[in-house]
Amino acid sequence: MMKKALACILLLLTVVTGSRSQPSLPDNGQLFTDTVVPVVYITINPDTLAWLYANPYSDREFRSVFVFDNGTVRDTIDPAGFRLRGNTSRDSKKKSFKVSFNTFTDGGKYHGVEKMNLNGEHNDPSVMRSKIMWDILRKWDVPAPRANHVRVYINGNYYGLYINVEHIDEEFALSRFGNKDGNLYKCLYPADLNYRGDDPDSYRIWNGSRWIYELNTNEEENDFSDLAGFIGILHNTGNEALLCELDRVFNVQDYLKIMAVQILCGDWDGYIYNKNNFYLYHNTLTGRLEYIPYDVDNTFGIDWFGIDWATRNMYGWQPGGDQQRPLYDRIINNPVLREQFSFYAARLVGGVLDLDSLIQSVDARKEMISPYIANDPYYPRDYGFDHSDFLNSFTSAFGAHVKWGIYPYLQVRLASMASQAEEADPDPVIKYIAHDRKAGEPLYISCTVEAISASAAVKLIYTVAGGTSLEAEMSTSGSGRYSVTLTGIPDEDEVAYRVQATGGDGEMSLLPCVAALAAPVGGETPLLFINEFMADNEMTVADEHGYYSDWIEIYNGGNEAVDLGEICLTDNFNDPLKWRMPSVVLPAGGFTIFWADGIPGLGEKHAPFKLDKEGEEIGIYTLNKLMVDTVSFGLQQEDISTGRKSDGAEEIVFLATATPGRSNNITSAGSTYADMGVKIYPNPVIGETLWLSEAADCRIYSITGVMLFSGTDMTEIDVSVFPAGIYILVTGDGRAVRFVRAGR
Repeated sequence: MMKKALACILLLLTVVTGSRSQPSLPDNGQLFTDTVVPVVYITINPDTLAWLYANPYSDREFRSVFVFDNGTVRDTIDPAGFRLRGNTSRDSKKKSFKVSFNTFTDGGKYHGVEKMNLNGEHNDPSVMRSKIMWDILRKWDVPAPRANHVRVYINGNYYGLYINVEHIDEEFALSRFGNKDGNLYKCLYPADLNYRGDDPDSYRIWNGSRWIYELNTNEEENDFSDLAGFIGILHNTGNEALLCELDRVFNVQDYLKIMAVQILCGDWDGYIYNKNNFYLYHNTLTGRLEYIPYDVDNTFGIDWFGIDWATRNMYGWQPGGDQQRPLYDRIINNPVLREQFSFYAARLVGGVLDLDSLIQSVDARKEMISPYIANDPYYPRDYGFDHSDFLNSFTSAFGAHVKWGIYPYLQVRLASMASQAEEADPDPVIKYIAHDRKAGEPLYISCTVEAISASAAVKLIYTVAGGTSLEAEMSTSGSGRYSVTLTGIPDEDEVAYRVQATGGDGEMSLLPCVAALAAPVGGETPLLFINEFMADNEMTVADEHGYYSDWIEIYNGGNEAVDLGEICLTDNFNDPLKWRMPSVVLPAGGFTIFWADGIPGLGEKHAPFKLDKEGEEIGIYTLNKLMVDTVSFGLQQEDISTGRKSDGAEEIVFLATATPGRSNNITSAGSTYADMGVKIYPNPVIGETLWLSEAADCRIYSITGVMLFSGTDMTEIDVSVFPAGIYILVTGDGRAVRFVRAGR
């Protein structure tokens, strides 16, 4: 049974390979600006701070006031969560901290992030090593965290210079990959990716006080099938089939680039040597796992093992003996992937990384942060570092665990990798294959090709409606991007395609291994509506198991019954076929609800996703990806549904009374509200006053019908005594409108 389930998962991944998008790299913005050294101020109860230092391994968060000032913006967040963070650094004198904006404020974010990691870098006299590596990764278009230096003050006292490193969570995934609903695994020692069988539950492994593979999203579903399938391919696939099989479930080309950077920087505390410090994210847009590096302070000559990382063989980076690193081992022992890795390593040390430019940028940053090291009270406490050690750390070894200065390390490492790199003339690397198809419009197909030669000859091999094979040249817009636009293809025809790239020496690649499919578009669509939904159901309506879950109501506004088994429901417009609804025949004018609880095993009407009460999107699509109906929404309130003002209407509002599975056109007293002649604002009411556009007699009722206020000739009403919730305002002529009193 388990093997059958895994086979289905892998089949699904084959189907979606035709929709691959290139990761995005957001700019630094205000929070991660690195042209100045911003200041972070934390105010917290002194007794609480003392407790945190006395209990360093606690992850309990406490209320604090957070202030961020970069000279351009100065913002205050109150309250913000505050705690210690890290692994071994919790025992250090210079602690690392985590600030959370969503712990005490539902959906709280600051400049798009929910959390900040303030790393003390207590091992590193330069306080620069991790910043340099993050910058190199981002320079090479790897979706790595953003980072900058900040000064930290707690209760008015200077705690030193820190590195602010972007937190890896669902918001990170959304900003890089365009989706956040996939599984995100935090992988910590000893995360070796060794095969433990086909059963996904066998990868829920506990090590001391934490999980080795910790699922940080979709915790309720708790399904490790994607991780088990990936590891199973590493273990069970022969060498000849490895490239195709691995490419279906893992972004191997971007990982090869990360490997090259990790080995260049001497990052031994990642996967390859120490089976530690990385994330895996299941990109639902591509169906593949993405490798994300994490915690890169043990780099550029920092060593605890007596190993010279500057000269270590890049084809033998893993530890010796019987310690297995299947991902690295399979790549290094596969001729095609080894050659691709050699190609990337040679490109990195031979052009992408310009040592002189890097040293200039590091020197400039060194000058910028130097004053804040000189008066850092915690900088000397762990290893006796002083300001001269900081100044010398770029050119000289400190001794102990700091075996190299940064610049000589880089010089030796670059030379070492250049001499070690095997001659590589790989077939062109094809990645980021994607298509865009809309009804009545041409089919657009794009990809990225990396080759030894300056350019490659790239063409599309395709069929229309299963016919004869056709070819079309793909043109380049530079930077390895290629595309083609196909015209004259009927909307109702399926297009199957592959990309062929030929290098200057005639070497050729053809991907994907299984042709990608551009599904038909157009045709008639059923008149279905997302009629009502609730993203924060605490006590309104329970499912058949007694659980209060998010729910979505579908309404058939047409004149004919519709089989929903031919229709898909999604919470991600980039993944329109996310969930094929069960074969429920919805009659004309009928209603049905589906439970958005992320637990499809509870029954056929339970979707494999949940709704985000902070706001997201819901869509109905046909199997050929034709949009039927979509809704995008913002912040939702507990036990308040959002729906169409009347069934199938264009206007979407908060509903005074939830009506799951039945019409929104309720005619009972106090349930339907016509528009007033006067306007009210703001709505929702965030402050203390509700304003009317003109004087009117009015009464205010709770949604249960209790009158709370009555007044004559009113233009403004004090609502400060009303708790958060929905209310109905009725004018003297009997017309009514609802308004929302926002939470305080």
